[in-house]
Amino acid sequence: MRIEVGLADGRRLIAQQWGAPDGSPVLLHHGMPGSRLGVALGDVTERHPHIRFFSYDRPGYGESDRAPGRRVADAAADADAVADALGVGRFAVVGRSGGGPHALACAALLPDRVTAAACLVGLAPRDGTGLDWYAGMTPYNVEHYTLADRDPAALERRLAPRAAEIHRDPGRLLEDLRADLPAADLAVLADTRVRRSVVDNFREALRTSADGWLDDSLAFCRPGGYDPRAITGPVMLWHGAEDVFSPVGHFHWLAEHIGHSTAVLKPGAGHFAAQYALSEVLDWLRG
Repeated sequence: MRIEVGLADGRRLIAQQWGAPDGSPVLLHHGMPGSRLGVALGDVTERHPHIRFFSYDRPGYGESDRAPGRRVADAAADADAVADALGVGRFAVVGRSGGGPHALACAALLPDRVTAAACLVGLAPRDGTGLDWYAGMTPYNVEHYTLADRDPAALERRLAPRAAEIHRDPGRLLEDLRADLPAADLAVLADTRVRRSVVDNFREALRTSADGWLDDSLAFCRPGGYDPRAITGPVMLWHGAEDVFSPVGHFHWLAEHIGHSTAVLKPGAGHFAAQYALSEVLDWLRG
């Protein structure tokens, strides 16, 4: 069910909820570029009938209003407002890829509301002490984030036409990335269910503009406004050892700085293997 959520500052977010109305609430944060339609494969409700799922398009994606200059930490206030609008009290958070840092920010900044958090193939903070942020990262992402860091206006000029192309043909982005994908990721994307989910996700994410994609990119290149070490609740970190989009060094940094986390590193898995890992994470949340 699609819901419009009005915020105190006048912005509007587009949210979605599904699953068991009286189940355990779990907020799913989408990746980059992404939308509420790309957070889970279609059989998730059948496999986890005890969960009430909800999600929302981050500002600038889909039909959610933009919030220029937003930080990763700002997701906490937005998540808080979405939960209020849906009548959700306490909830768990799960974020995949670009959604991972946003899930961790919610856990750090909403300790009285977030019961547990999971970060799948997520990025560590750009200002993480001792972290070589680019080590092991695919050249595509290195170029993208370097441009975000040094010339945001040039990145905006690049992303606007690309977003329009990808909205018309969502499979285009996957084809552009193919040369950088390890065999493990190519195998996952050969799964019809996964490819359909990814395509629907990109189409909705870039429905109106590239603003969300741009603002996510800029947010990841500046201080996030939250400290992972401040998270006191249960945390699961899940990562593929062959990930070249969110390199494994990010996983090790987060595991070191969230010392009480359950850290799972999957040999032979890449970035897109996280599509399958959600079920494992939801079982962990229930346990």
